Amino acid sequence: MVEAQSVGERAATRDREGWVTGTLVLFCLASAIITVVAGLVQVTFGEYSMTFVEAWGAVFEPTVMFNLEAWSAFLFGTELPEMSTDSVVVWNLRLPRVFVAIIAGATLAISGAIFQAVTRNELASPFVLGVSSGAGFAVLATLVVFTGFAPYLPLIAAVGGTVAFLVVYGIAWKGGTSPVRLVLAGVIVNMVFQSLQQGLFFFVDDLGVAQTAIAWLTGSFTGTGWGEVRIALIPGIASIAVALASSRQLNVLLLGETTAKSLGMRVERVRFFLSAVAILAASVAIAVAGIVSFFGLVVPHIVRNVVGGDYRQLMVGCLFAGPALMVTADVGARLALGGMQMPVGVVTGLVGGPYFLYLMRKQQSMGEL
Repeated sequence: MVEAQSVGERAATRDREGWVTGTLVLFCLASAIITVVAGLVQVTFGEYSMTFVEAWGAVFEPTVMFNLEAWSAFLFGTELPEMSTDSVVVWNLRLPRVFVAIIAGATLAISGAIFQAVTRNELASPFVLGVSSGAGFAVLATLVVFTGFAPYLPLIAAVGGTVAFLVVYGIAWKGGTSPVRLVLAGVIVNMVFQSLQQGLFFFVDDLGVAQTAIAWLTGSFTGTGWGEVRIALIPGIASIAVALASSRQLNVLLLGETTAKSLGMRVERVRFFLSAVAILAASVAIAVAGIVSFFGLVVPHIVRNVVGGDYRQLMVGCLFAGPALMVTADVGARLALGGMQMPVGVVTGLVGGPYFLYLMRKQQSMGEL
């Protein structure tokens, strides 16, 4: 009890001292600048030839930026008002890809950060815990078999991710869980759902659908538009807002179950509620961008190494760093092979895979099987 009181006193002291530090502000500012610069580079390239000056001039065109009819068309699908060809290309075709990458980057980063706190396992992420593969199977089944349910992709992805996480948790539970059992259970569930995903291709008799599904499985923003922005915007904002508001509870969970209970927290209820928020956040990204591997694992670690482990700082940092790294990765994927567009999931996998191995090697103890 004395230990719990001292922990509570330290938390109260941190609250009084404030958590908005100069490092956090500079980190968020740098991330925002990277996002803007990478986004401007992204809108410059495409089949319709434009110079940097023309593309950037179209981005900052006042008659579009401050046109309510234009924003109504973008966000609600109403009729597009008259505008120049450059503005139509940039605003209606290229910028939505940047916006989708921003939403996907923020939601995946925050989802990974939540899972790492809920499981008290720094190797946890939507990809490693099987949530991505479960949500991916649900979305792929919708795209291939149940095409009429396409408008409900975020909800369908959330259901698939929830089922996968419950299976992982059930496999890992043995009077409690440990980091290694959660990771191993995640690997098992990943394998099962990936096999189911491959089995769906036997039901595909259209080459275009097959190519779309393959691109989606590897994570890609190719062909995304305002429709994907509309699908992801509201659930993405909702999951991010709840996650930010829950940062104090995440800090308490990191203290351990016994300490959290002594501080008055209903641990299991909070843990599953926050897991649901993380699943929704990951599902939003998966529904519009496909399976972008290892992103939710890497970004929270980068932010944690820069701004610290306080989840009030960490969540804000992820909110800015996720979009910066996702948009940058998408630009790299687009420019890596010249005219060909590499799936962004390939880039994040090439970076995240070795980083995952590094984290495993760094661990002093992985827990009991």
